[in-house]
This record gives sequence, structure tokens and C-alpha cells, in this order.
Amino acid sequence: MKLSDFDFDLPEDLIATRPVRPRTASRMLVATGGGITDAHVSDLTDWLKPGDRLILNDTKVIPGRLFGTRTRPGHAPGEGIANIEVTLLSPDGQGKWHAMAKPLRKLKEGDVISFSDALSAEFVGRDDDQAILRFNLEGDVFDNAIDEAGKMPLPPYIAAKRAADDQDNEDYQTVFARNTGAVAAPTASLHFDEALLARIAGMGVGLTHVTLHVGAGTFLPVKVDDVSEHKMHAEWGEVSPQAAREINATKAAGGRVIPVGTTALRLIESAAISRGFIAPWVGETDIFITPGFRFQIADALMTNFHLPKSTLMMLVSALMGTERMRQVYDHAIDNRYRFFSYGDSSLLLP
Repeated sequence: MKLSDFDFDLPEDLIATRPVRPRTASRMLVATGGGITDAHVSDLTDWLKPGDRLILNDTKVIPGRLFGTRTRPGHAPGEGIANIEVTLLSPDGQGKWHAMAKPLRKLKEGDVISFSDALSAEFVGRDDDQAILRFNLEGDVFDNAIDEAGKMPLPPYIAAKRAADDQDNEDYQTVFARNTGAVAAPTASLHFDEALLARIAGMGVGLTHVTLHVGAGTFLPVKVDDVSEHKMHAEWGEVSPQAAREINATKAAGGRVIPVGTTALRLIESAAISRGFIAPWVGETDIFITPGFRFQIADALMTNFHLPKSTLMMLVSALMGTERMRQVYDHAIDNRYRFFSYGDSSLLLP
């Protein structure tokens, strides 16, 4: 497989920079094995059946884009100062964070970056092109300080068009977010509100929560022409014992398991141990799903429209077939569906 197999031309004006309101008013392209239907997310219950189960990623995005001032111990006031922009990527579990820092060349070990009166971080080193930071706070106090000082880390294709604002604090978070740790939203889930979730549950469709902390690597381009040579970024996730029991019960009863978003799909396929059976799971996954992959758990997928030549385009092609996805995306572009994180949705039913 070549990278060019997953390329397509996308008009710039189809890239959404704001979501529609209300959330469920987003359009939804429904693709079955042979047909395409234009619908809306509010119509989702028309396509679900009692006994189905939606898998929801309950990760919570941290407002991890920070703007600070670098100072150097031992320098006179006004000396050694520089403006630094930081985007948090992932904690290392030992009190430090990997982050993107601009400009990284202006940082050396021992530098302190102040983001607010309460929040600062020491630059303790670098890992390739990433900064390693040690913050002065931890736990709930750290979370509160980040909430006050930080901005939502919007995807690059939105950030290039406008700055994040207070509205993004609501728009770029799912209504069921509860486990803090993501630096990007599971965007397929942004289309749900409490009323739609209640309607879905009321018709006998199960709702199972799993957690995958989406990393900034989800936006990294594939740089190799031979797709098999691409190395996926690792992301931390958890399938609880309860979630595994619910999924296994649905599979055993003949119901469909439908992940909402590629993150939920990648997680449950990482935790699968055989066809139709999943085990509780905690850890990092770098699963790379390309055409030819044999799905063990997922029967369908609800997802947004993805970047050309991206690993997510490869994933949906694995589920539906490469030529079928070309047809789906041609239809979406011709009918002016909105693309990417704040864009419209698709329901893929192989």
C-alpha cells in the first residue's frame, strides 16, 4: 500500500472551524455496503437496533496550550527573558510532561517558564524535538491552574485559521468527558448531547464508556510512502472489567458493537483477545489499522471525515474498503459535508 492510495482533493472551505449548534444538528452521512443516505446526527436512532451497543470514549481534554515567559535563575531582572508557547503532549507518570515548545532552541536546562501567578514549569531536558517540563503543581491544584491559564489545543488546521477562545472550552469537550488526560478531543463524540444519549438508551441500545487519552500524535502526518513503514504514536487507554463484560454480552447476544470515533475503535481492538471476545485492558496502544486488518470486536463505526493521507483514512478504508471509502468521500465533498474535528459525521455500516 502506498500513501497516495489514501489521498484526495479537499476544498479548503469545507474545513470546519466551528461546530454547528445544537450538537445533534450536524449532518451525518450513512454508508452501508452499497448505499449512501444523507441524514443528521439527530437521526442516529433510525439506524440503531435494540441490543446494539455504542462505545464512548470518556477522556477529558485538558486546555494544554500555554503561553509563558522564560526566565533564567541568576540573571538580573529583565535579562534572559523570552516568550514561550507550550502545548502539553503527555505526562510521564513521574511528575514530568512531554510537550511541544516554541521556540525550543531558546530553552536550556534550568530555565523556568511562568504561565500565571500560580503555574510555572522548569525545563529539565529534551527528547528529540519535544521539551520535558516539571511543573510546580500537581493533582487537583495543577488541574485548576491549567484550567485558568490554558487554552484548548485546537488541531493545527483550525489553529492556523483562528485562535482558541472561551467557546472552545465547551465546544471541544464531550458531554460525557470525565477522565482527564487528552490533548485532543475524540471528535466523533462531540455530536452527542444528553437528550440524544437518553433517546438511544431508551430504545434499548447499550452505552459503554472506555478511556483513550488522545495524543497530539493523532495530527502528525505520515511521512513514508510505504504505509507499512509508518510507526504509530502510543496512547494510554483502559477498558474496565465492566466495559469488557458489557461488550462481551452484546457480542454473545448477536448485537452490534459500534464505537463512536476511531479512538474507541482502536482501543477495543487493542483489547480483543479473539473474534467476538474482549478482555479488561490497561496500557499504551500503538495499534495501526490498515486495509487487510481483521476486526475482532467492532461491527460498524461513527466517525468524522478525516485528513487525506492520514492513518485515520487508512482505518476507515480497512473497515469499508478503499474503493468504497473513495465513493463515500466523493459524495461527501460533492454534497459539501464539513470536514475534520468540528465537521460533520459519518456512520459506516459494512
